[in-house]
Amino acid sequence: MNSASAPGAMQPASDLESGQHAANKGRILAWASWDWGSAAFNAVMTTFVFTVYLTSSAFGGEDQASAVLGAALTVAGLAIALLAPVTGQRSDAGGRRKLWLGVNTAAVAVLTALCFFVFPRPEFLLLGVSLIALGNIFFEFAGVNYNAMLAQISTPRNIGRVSGFGWGAGYLGGIVALLAVLQLFVQPSFEWFGASTEGSLNIRLVAVFSALWFFVFALPVLFAVPELPLTGKARQLGFLASYGLLVRRIKAIYATSPHTIYFLLASAVFRDGLAAVFTFGGIIAAGTFGFELSQVIFFAIFGNVVAAVGAVIGGFLDDRVGPKAVIIGSLLGLLAAGTVILVLGNWDYVFFGMAWAGSTTFWVFGLFLCLFVGPAQSSSRAYLARLAPHGESGELFGLYATTGRAVSFLAPALFTLCIAVATPLVPAGEAQRWGILGIMVVLLAGLLVLLPVKAPDEAPIAVVPAA
Repeated sequence: MNSASAPGAMQPASDLESGQHAANKGRILAWASWDWGSAAFNAVMTTFVFTVYLTSSAFGGEDQASAVLGAALTVAGLAIALLAPVTGQRSDAGGRRKLWLGVNTAAVAVLTALCFFVFPRPEFLLLGVSLIALGNIFFEFAGVNYNAMLAQISTPRNIGRVSGFGWGAGYLGGIVALLAVLQLFVQPSFEWFGASTEGSLNIRLVAVFSALWFFVFALPVLFAVPELPLTGKARQLGFLASYGLLVRRIKAIYATSPHTIYFLLASAVFRDGLAAVFTFGGIIAAGTFGFELSQVIFFAIFGNVVAAVGAVIGGFLDDRVGPKAVIIGSLLGLLAAGTVILVLGNWDYVFFGMAWAGSTTFWVFGLFLCLFVGPAQSSSRAYLARLAPHGESGELFGLYATTGRAVSFLAPALFTLCIAVATPLVPAGEAQRWGILGIMVVLLAGLLVLLPVKAPDEAPIAVVPAA
């Protein structure tokens, strides 16, 4: 691992090298437990259950409700992009990383629980989307501090495995939470008051369940991982003055470790493509390959299992060949699997005398997509943690969140554009499949931007100024 050699560095090594090396399995499990619990907000509230409820006809029409939800999430994304780096910086400097992880996690849990009061009537739509949008803001703030903790509970020898284990726990936690929600509330396997659909009580209770799930599984990390030490005068800065310090530090990072900035830019692009794989995967499964809702749910469950396995395997490879090699291999795998789905489409074939249905194409190569998403996400986090200057992980992961938000329009825009271009050129019902091409363009662009970026062990650690 490199250390900065320029004079005036706050510390001559990365946060990973300078951290406590007494990391043990208990701390790692406690840290990953937060990822497991957070899946209740990601998978249940914002992806598969509660936002589907908010955009139903009960709230004044699917189109209107979807537009209001989209607008609220756009505002939330802007707030995250503007505030994430400074919140990470201030938690680093004040020695309060764990404190703010706890505060932001509690805020998410409370906002999630308050969704119980979102009754299925149009006048409650604004309340519902506001709670979800605020929850997303505090969730991202919590994620900045959570990701920054990676350097505290790992060493240069196992950081890849630890990061992969965390991602894997998140995927598996989402599966378990979704299965619990299905069995208890959505399609209850036994009669109880929480199964009542009157006033959408069952869906509103999902919010309470998700809040408790997240809060309970977030507790271990708050007890097991020690708080940061104070780093000095930066904690005395006013909030607006923190932005001045942020600008000076970005300039210093670019001057002394430009490949850190290059990686932030490259990862922003390919992470948008990775997010699109899950965002549009279910839509393509239903629209292009004719999957019923139950089939989509089953595919989501299997996809999360495969992604978890991929994240764990990728973590082991990360520690052996480095995160850049894992990310490049994953992006190439995603491009190959996406190409097969795009070319074969939903048609039946005969290969070597054996029938091959269109649904088989999506099951096989769709799961390959999931397999490669996990390692790319996990190694991206481990890559950045290796480059974080001592005491600056929170600020750097705040920039990680900001750059990701800044380009989050790319994959959705190209997905839509490719469908629009294909619509007059292909038979009816075939255009949606070409949206895959838009996602692949984003992944390819991220790969090309990443190729010239130095691996962490070849790039110097940035020298950043004190407050």
